[in-house]
This record gives sequence, C-alpha cells and structure tokens, in this order.
Amino acid sequence: MGARCPHLLADSTHGTWGFAVDIPALGHPRTTVRRGGFTSQDSAEEALRRFLEGEAGGFNADPNQTVAAYLDTWLATEALVLKPTTMARYRDYVRNDLVPAFGTLKLDQLAHRHISAFVTGQLTAGRGRTTLYRCLATLSSALGDAVRQHRLPHNPASPPVCANHPPQSDGSGPRRRRPASSPTATRPTPEVADLFEVLIGTGMRKGEALGLHWNDVHLNQGVLYVRCTLSATDNNHLVLTTPKTRSSRGWVAISPRVATALRRRARSAPTLHGDPFTGLVFCQPDGQPLGPHVVLDRLHRLSEEACVSPGSQSTTCSTSPPRSPSPPASR
Repeated sequence: MGARCPHLLADSTHGTWGFAVDIPALGHPRTTVRRGGFTSQDSAEEALRRFLEGEAGGFNADPNQTVAAYLDTWLATEALVLKPTTMARYRDYVRNDLVPAFGTLKLDQLAHRHISAFVTGQLTAGRGRTTLYRCLATLSSALGDAVRQHRLPHNPASPPVCANHPPQSDGSGPRRRRPASSPTATRPTPEVADLFEVLIGTGMRKGEALGLHWNDVHLNQGVLYVRCTLSATDNNHLVLTTPKTRSSRGWVAISPRVATALRRRARSAPTLHGDPFTGLVFCQPDGQPLGPHVVLDRLHRLSEEACVSPGSQSTTCSTSPPRSPSPPASR
C-alpha cells in the first residue's frame, strides 16, 4: 500500500526495519540498544554489523550519532595527545563553525554537497580563504579518523572543497599599512632587540626563543638546547609546551654575536621564585613572558618603517641606513 497505508497515521515507523542488540554495561547485566527507521532489511543488518564492529573496536558506531556528538567525542580523544595550542584551534573551529553548520545531521548523512554549500556560503559572506581552508582541514582530520575506524566508508571532506583555491601564503597580496608613528614609538626595546639577534643568528622559531630557559643556555660551550616553546591559547593565555616538531628539540650552536646578546640578557635577568615562567631568557622587566603576538606586532611595525614588505628578499629603502650583514644560521 506504500504511503496510502492507514497504519502510517498512527505510527510513523510502520513499514520500516530496525535492530535490537544486547551489549554489556557497567553496573547492569546488559543493555539493549534499539535503532529503527531503516528502509530495508539489508540496511538494518548493515547498520547492526557496523554497530557491533564499533563496539568491538572501542568506538561509537551508533547510526543515530550526530555530527555534533561525534566531533565532541573526537575532541575529547585528541585532547589526550595534541598540544594545547592545536586543541584551542580545533575547539574554535568545531564549536563556532562545524557544529552550527552540520551538528544536527547524522554522521552517516554528512555528504560532500553539505560541505560544498557551507564553503559557498562562507566565501559569499567574505570569510577568508586561509581560515576556511584550516577549518575544513580540521573537519577532514576528524572524519578521517572515522574512516580509519570503519565508522564511515569514505571521507566527505577529502579532498577539500576549496582545494582548487589554496590559501595564499607568499605575501604577494595587498596588505593594509598601519598608520605611521614616530620612530621612537616602535623602536625595539633592549630585550626585543636581543631576541631578534638570537632569532636571526640561530634559526630558532619565535616560540622556541621565547620559551628558552637559562638552564638550557651554555655560553662557555657555545650551545643552547631547545626544550620547549611558548604558545598562546584561548584568548592569549600563555603556556609552555613541547616544540612544534620532534626534530626541533635538540642542540643549537650559537655564534659570538648571539652569545653577546645572551650575556646582555643575563645581566638584566630578574630573580623570581615559584613562578612557572621562572628562568626565561627573554621576558619583561618583572619576569613575566613576552607575548608572541606582541613580538610579532613589533616586528611588523619595524619592517614597515624599514620599507621591508612581507616575502621580499632584497627590498631596500632609500631613507634607511644600510643593514649590517647577519651571521649565517647555524641550525
């Protein structure tokens, strides 16, 4: 009778298939899981098979699981292995973008067309391509785990919908210049000037230099050890974490010029006790760490005053004095 069956008026699930399975549960002898609404016996049996595979593999294969529920579980799992900075970025994309866009869909229903419509809407609203690309990369990473767990047959977010328009990172695009200020307003402070000297002379990342401790500096031997990095998470909350890559952690040779900058820092190092940032080489006069965003903003302002644009290799300014050669990177 199809849609004309009178039983459909009283029971919307009439004519569909379902499954029921008993699974062990903490504090109870068993728990019965029932799922319905499948259009055929084959689809119900396939859902039951995948559900049992999930139970055996230790992951949730509930056919009624929503995208929001899956992403929340995925975040909780990733928090055990990822750095706080990475987790902060993942949480922002999941809670502010992915859940509002796809959260009510069942995970099995999420398709490439949903993601394509999301991308089109975001670009039309003026969303930056780089931010959107990273947001989709987060979704692809989460769904990739579902594929590896046989929770999904394929990853609907791979390849990325905006793969034909990758983010521009060469600095060739137009950049809004900040209002000009007096040279003294952006002149680097001594600690920032020495920080730039160390960055140029060693090839260390900004966060690695900001997280450098005196215990890891060996001036007599001419080396230092990269052990941690300073990062900003959740509205610029500063934390010390492991370096970005495994190869980043290790010994770095320092030149005489870098050693001179470090000795200047040693003479003005504050004395603190019991603070989690005690012993930082580059810090504020009160011993608190220098914010990575503050250092980067200072570098941008100084670059603009020197007429050095992002990505340029040999841009010079007729009003700027010649720059002294920098020591070669020894890393």
